[in-house]
Amino acid sequence: MQDVPSDVESRILEEMRLCAIESHDEAWAEGRFAGIDVEILAETAIATALCALQDEAGEEAASDMLNRMRDRLTAGEFDSTARHH
Repeated sequence: MQDVPSDVESRILEEMRLCAIESHDEAWAEGRFAGIDVEILAETAIATALCALQDEAGEEAASDMLNRMRDRLTAGEFDSTARHH
């Protein structure tokens, strides 16, 4: 039987996700204001995240996350015209 997060746990995770989005959006805006190209910001953000995830959870976890992100990309989830937080 798989553990299902409680409502409280789900709300905590959602709040953490929203906080992370806000923090990332602020850092992204600062980088763009400083004139840093979008591709450079994106590559460094992804590389930083992968390093941290691999250090904490291992190479397989980082690879799994990349696969999930690729699936989401090909499904159109990151289309800026339809982006929802």
